[in-house]
Amino acid sequence: MARSSESASGPAVPCADPQGDPFLRTRFAVPARPATFLRRKRLVDHLDQALRTPLTVVNGAAGAGKTLLVADWAARQDPPVAWLTTEAGDQGPGMFWAYFLQTLRAAGVPLAPEIGCPADAGRVDRTLLTRLAAELGARERRVIVVLDEYDRVTEPEIADQLEFVLHHAARGLRLVLVTRTEPLLPLHRHRTAGDMTEIRNAELAFTPEEASVLLGLHGLRLPVPVAEALVERTRGWAAGLRLSALAARESPEPETYLKRFEAERTAVADFLLAEVLERQTPETQDLLLRVSVLERFSPELADALTERTDAAGILAELHRGNAFVEDLGHTWYRLHPLFGEILRAHLRMRSPGLEPELHRRAARWLRHSGTLAEALGHGAAAGDWEFTAGALVDDLAIGQLFTGLRSDDLAELFSRMGPEATSPAANLVRAARELSRCELDRGLTHLRHAERSLAGEEDRAETEDEPGPAAARLSCLLLETLAARLTGSPGRAELAAGTAERLREQVPAHLLDAHPELTALLLAHLGSTRLWAGRFEEARAALSLVADGSGDASTALPREDALGRLALIDYLNGWPGRAERKAMAALTVSERYSLPQPSGFGVGRLVLAAVAVDRDELRLARAHLDAAADAHPTLRDPVAEAGRAIATARLLLARGDIRAALAATEPAVAADVASPWAEGHTALVASAAHLARGRPEEAAELLHAVPGHQPVCAVGEARARLAAGTPLAAIDLLDGVLPESRTGPAVTVRALLVRAEAAHAVGDPAAVRRHVAQALHEARRERLRRPFAEAGGWLRPVLDTAPLRALAAGWLTPGPPSRTGPPRPEDRPPVVEELSGRERDVLRRLERMMSTEEIAADLCVSVNTVKTHLKSVFRKLAVNRRNEAVRRARELRLL
Repeated sequence: MARSSESASGPAVPCADPQGDPFLRTRFAVPARPATFLRRKRLVDHLDQALRTPLTVVNGAAGAGKTLLVADWAARQDPPVAWLTTEAGDQGPGMFWAYFLQTLRAAGVPLAPEIGCPADAGRVDRTLLTRLAAELGARERRVIVVLDEYDRVTEPEIADQLEFVLHHAARGLRLVLVTRTEPLLPLHRHRTAGDMTEIRNAELAFTPEEASVLLGLHGLRLPVPVAEALVERTRGWAAGLRLSALAARESPEPETYLKRFEAERTAVADFLLAEVLERQTPETQDLLLRVSVLERFSPELADALTERTDAAGILAELHRGNAFVEDLGHTWYRLHPLFGEILRAHLRMRSPGLEPELHRRAARWLRHSGTLAEALGHGAAAGDWEFTAGALVDDLAIGQLFTGLRSDDLAELFSRMGPEATSPAANLVRAARELSRCELDRGLTHLRHAERSLAGEEDRAETEDEPGPAAARLSCLLLETLAARLTGSPGRAELAAGTAERLREQVPAHLLDAHPELTALLLAHLGSTRLWAGRFEEARAALSLVADGSGDASTALPREDALGRLALIDYLNGWPGRAERKAMAALTVSERYSLPQPSGFGVGRLVLAAVAVDRDELRLARAHLDAAADAHPTLRDPVAEAGRAIATARLLLARGDIRAALAATEPAVAADVASPWAEGHTALVASAAHLARGRPEEAAELLHAVPGHQPVCAVGEARARLAAGTPLAAIDLLDGVLPESRTGPAVTVRALLVRAEAAHAVGDPAAVRRHVAQALHEARRERLRRPFAEAGGWLRPVLDTAPLRALAAGWLTPGPPSRTGPPRPEDRPPVVEELSGRERDVLRRLERMMSTEEIAADLCVSVNTVKTHLKSVFRKLAVNRRNEAVRRARELRLL
């Protein structure tokens, strides 16, 4: 029975709870704020809405700072706030409402004596609640009641009663609940009606700026990056920040301590273990400890680790209870990073040796569910390399070691694989890692070990879910074609690619569909070896399948590689414009997907350098070569190295450095089979050296010995024969050059200039002018200047004659363009690079005279992004201003 006291000024006021114990005054006290408390204005402003809505819920994890936030806000309210800290030991509704009424009285809220006081701890009379609600509703000044630690109130009856009083008290009551879980109230109705203020865990988290100030209150003056890293680690958790700051203050080097902060060895661990883990049931504790080895987990995965079937309900309840379990959506969860670290340390202490087994179970579950990347990580963490390598190979994912998406991660993961793993899959992974670094001998050794092991497994049955040796053999063939490419062995590549094509029928279609990079890599390797062999049309067929294929980021690098080699084919055939466009497209493929650079073989940049030499843009050529050298492509094959040698040698020739040009043609990568075009261009450099030294006969014989009928070599030999004084032999050579439909302008222009020089030698000025005029027409569209610079001194006075001067003016020689008025399509200067889709979007808005800010708003991008696109547009159109860009775009029919 509750005791009462009688005062001279009023009725009896209970001084004990329904069990006869005195009320604990500490439960009515607003908690004091420590000296290091940081008032955060954004949260205070939000909490001020509690004065406008009947219900406010501040819902956050243990240590999130919710109680101190509300206490600081409550201490500044007028009239005083009624504060009650609930306790789990309260027995029933009677005890709760007795304390609720005493809270109001302690805050100075007068209550009519007829309201009464519960006499039974286990129940409360409905009349009492009705009278309380009516009295609160009749007050002129509203009452603010804060119920701290409301998550300890677990009886639905109390929640229903509280909702009744809140509803009928109307504007007279403002209720603030501070809780770790969703309170047992019909929150959906309050949210729908808009009469509820909510501050949740994410909003309670400290920002980096707030954390920096908080650390400063603890006497720590730290750089912003350190504070940002700590916030990232703690997810802005208030208790974690304060506890780490207190620990750092004791360290002689606080900044170093915070950088190396180990949660499991600090007061943070004690806090989380006591306040979160130990409050859970044994089953929940076991689940939390086991899932701590995972970055993320679903109920099914958690069940696989606990070998029970109760994870779904436990995880949902942990999330609702703000027990540091974050909901990622689609029934996936993750632990707070600090909590996960602490749990892992606790797991190792409580169950030594269990962690590898948990990783092993997770790896197999994830492998079965189709989550390969995570399965590999857990397989490696378990030290089960046979499983890990087998999962990669059986999934047909070995190509990912070369495609740039996860190549670095996979290489790092498998770098820890020891020699104890001896399966075919393990050797295939070792071979792939070595070949990706151009370590041919070691790579081929591991590849041969894998092939011998697989040969002994030919009779093993294959199932639908386990592709067996077929996937491994296909992986072998991929590596075989790569090895053939790196060694310049077209025959080996054709054999391996043909076998792979037949073997594809034995591999489940869904695996091939899931890993298009494998097919793309196979075709790219095959096309490259055909290119090396000089079979340009066959190479183009294979490479075009890769370049034109519909692909995503997984095939970006093979497509970049294929476009670069297609560009090289165009260049070798004498089509610099086509080559430039493909090379530029190659450079943009991987950029589009933000793939790591450098990557692949980097042939596109070498082609751009060679094209720039043809146009006599020697500084640009040097810049492209330097960029290619700085990139340090991860793979080097004979095609790429020959392309580098050609571009470098031609640049050195243009600068007159014959000796260096000859040295540049020395092959940097050995090849099993000689390449006719590589030999031809090497001979062209040597021939130019002989011509420069006055030995035209030797120059001609050198090119005559080149195998195959290469137009560019025939033209070079014709020029040497002409210099040797045998013009008829030169003309005969030129007459044998392939028709112009198959030979590009870079070859035909040089052939026309040799014919013009031959006509000049026999005194036929009309033929000279005719051939030179035709050469100018051919060259102008492609901006080919270098052939005219190489032709010799006889050409200069010819170009200065009236009919030819106008054709050369403005692009080959100084002076105004050949005509006034609108340019014809063939006279328009080409775009330096193709404009991207977004650049065209910006250009179209420039035409509408929109400002930079207006363009940014219209395209939903930042102003800086628009400025970047504008700079790119100006560069590609070779202009400096907006109106010039619009005019140039109209000339080029881009608008």
